[in-house]
Amino acid sequence: MKYHALTLRLLLLAASPLLVECSSPANKAAVKASAENAAKPASKNAAADKVGPPKGEEDDEYATVPDIADPLEPLNRGTFWVNDKLYTLIFRPIAKGYELVLPKPVRKGIDNAFENAKYPVRVVNCTLQGKFKRAGQETGKFVVNTLGGVVGIFQPAEKIPALANLPEEDTAQTFAKWGIPNGPYLVLPLLGPSSVRDTVGLAGDYALNPVNWPYLYWFGSRSKHDWIIVPPLSNTLRSIPTQIDKYDTVTKDAVDPYLSARSSYSQNRAEVIKK
Repeated sequence: MKYHALTLRLLLLAASPLLVECSSPANKAAVKASAENAAKPASKNAAADKVGPPKGEEDDEYATVPDIADPLEPLNRGTFWVNDKLYTLIFRPIAKGYELVLPKPVRKGIDNAFENAKYPVRVVNCTLQGKFKRAGQETGKFVVNTLGGVVGIFQPAEKIPALANLPEEDTAQTFAKWGIPNGPYLVLPLLGPSSVRDTVGLAGDYALNPVNWPYLYWFGSRSKHDWIIVPPLSNTLRSIPTQIDKYDTVTKDAVDPYLSARSSYSQNRAEVIKK
């Protein structure tokens, strides 16, 4: 029983970097916009649905969306299928249970606090990209939300024009600014769409996030203080509903959910890097 409990913990922890990254408010709007381009609306003609689109139409559907090299498509499609089943059988029920137990205002406060804690991720990457003014704004936002918003549960900084709606920053964006290319597209187990560059970036974000520091110490030192695994597990849990909503938005009514998810990911990352 103890072995199975530890396995479940590690499973949820493994999913945390992308789940958290996908749940950020700045990404949610980009995801919805890219999904409108990537996903095809359901046809009103059932017979036409059975026949399928004319040859070449499916490729045209994604032609306007910035794409990414996918030399590992057969392997990626297999991983995508496995992830889809995991989302349906495991993560969707967890998301529904989380939303059922905690009312929306409570969930919002938890999200705010964890996003506030990601300050080192944002300020370090702003600095590495030479965005010193934005690094100062991030610092001001963190101080205001931490002191005036009860460690970030509330967001008084959003009422200050100079500090409101700052774009998200992450390690993969820094790599892109440095001229490092995407590399091949990857569908990671549990984590979903990524690339070689962004996968390395996720590891950087994970290491910079203070929420994960106790666990990294615990894992490295073999400490028996299991309570320190609670923050990263909680961070993963609170992100699951948003991740599931994002996945459903991108793949719903798509002719090819795999292509829709890939195109949405590519477009979303391209938009984020521009900011």
